[in-house]
Amino acid sequence: MSQQFDLVVIGGGPGGYEAAIRAAQLGFKVACIEKRVHKGKPSLGGTCLNVGCIPSKALLDSSHHYEDTLHGLDVHGITVENVQLDLAKLLARKDKVVDNLTGGVAQLLKGNGIEWLQGTGKLLAGKKVEFTPLDGGEVQVLEPKFVILATGSVPVNIPVAKVDEDLIVDSTGALEFQEVPKRLGVIGAGVIGLELGSVWRRLGSEVVVFEALDTFLPMADKALAKDYQKLLTKQGLDIRIGAKVSGTEINGREVTVQYNQAGEDKTETFDKLIVCVGRKAYAEGLLAEDSGIKLTDRGLVDVNDWCATSVDGVYAIGDLVRGPMLAHKAMEEGVMVVERMHGHAAQINYDTIISVIYTHPEAAWVGLTEEQAKEKGHEVKTGQFPFAVNGRALAANESAGFVKFVADAKTDRLLGMHIIGPGASDIVHQGMIALEFVSSVEDLQLMTFGHPTYSEVVHEAALAVDGRAIHAIQRKRK
Repeated sequence: MSQQFDLVVIGGGPGGYEAAIRAAQLGFKVACIEKRVHKGKPSLGGTCLNVGCIPSKALLDSSHHYEDTLHGLDVHGITVENVQLDLAKLLARKDKVVDNLTGGVAQLLKGNGIEWLQGTGKLLAGKKVEFTPLDGGEVQVLEPKFVILATGSVPVNIPVAKVDEDLIVDSTGALEFQEVPKRLGVIGAGVIGLELGSVWRRLGSEVVVFEALDTFLPMADKALAKDYQKLLTKQGLDIRIGAKVSGTEINGREVTVQYNQAGEDKTETFDKLIVCVGRKAYAEGLLAEDSGIKLTDRGLVDVNDWCATSVDGVYAIGDLVRGPMLAHKAMEEGVMVVERMHGHAAQINYDTIISVIYTHPEAAWVGLTEEQAKEKGHEVKTGQFPFAVNGRALAANESAGFVKFVADAKTDRLLGMHIIGPGASDIVHQGMIALEFVSSVEDLQLMTFGHPTYSEVVHEAALAVDGRAIHAIQRKRK
């Protein structure tokens, strides 16, 4: 049986479903293939919505409320007694948030006339798509004008800590602990490891984070990474840098981690261990041998700047292709690809994609770090300003962190923005917009920021680039 579509999207994650919706808006007849079954029922939204960005943010928020009730309200003159944690209710709330949003995506597809095909899709030769239904129904071969591959990524497994989804879990399993582990190990001090570690630390776990690299957050600006590590350590995360895990051993209901740090072999025993050492593109069963799709050495689908593959009319987006594995990057790629199919000259500025770590306080950045800017040959000037002297931050007892700007000393062009602080995930968009419009630091200096707001720190940091911050004593510049 063959069915005609203008576009078939394989993958119903953020990139896939946004591409499908935008295509429908432009008049395409669209099918979206998604095989995920989440907690017993077919589900759209991909990793992000089901077992990634959204449930982890729900847990981060709930755990912050719990910790703040225990330890953070006293400064406001509020005393709360007999604080209790209902973990089952906390997890149920997380699941409800996920259900609401996945159900919303399903309604969006339906409302836009998009056919959700529940099952697997495989790209065949000649741009055909083989669809195998989840319910065991008849296999169909679809012959669309265009195909988008958007199957996302999965956690990387390591031989020295094989995931059993009991004592040793990946990021998905770490969202489902039915009791708070007394001792929790985390392998990987990246975004996912720090977020999940901080969730369970707030809920009462003693958390040790193992990072094999000799530097903390090497992708971040050095000033941000240094202060951020200090802040997280002060909060109770035991972050061990240069700690290379060599093996694990399960004894009853405990798991012992063997690792080497500074040339010394050591062990540590935990009740649970989370493995989050990165993610890899997921293309299992996606491509027939004669599909014509070229892969890179890293197993990614090879695409050009506009996400076109080696097969005419076939595109790939999101975690399947080069660039950061971020939902918002996949979303924008999906929209760009569809608009190009429709004849628009759409493109993405990959230099302004934001990175965020949703701990408390948050860390976020966009553009170049100071180190990257220097490597690219820029004569660099920087400005940094703390939340510690910001009126709004002090009033809210949220005074940790800072805003830092990196700029070109000759042209005054803004190159990057780096933040630790309250609402960093939102404030960083001010830097992103400035970068998109090729703003100078002076542009930010001349703007009027509301008082009292957290964003005033942005203004002061911009002024600090030229030694002009008002609420800090500035060194005289020659």
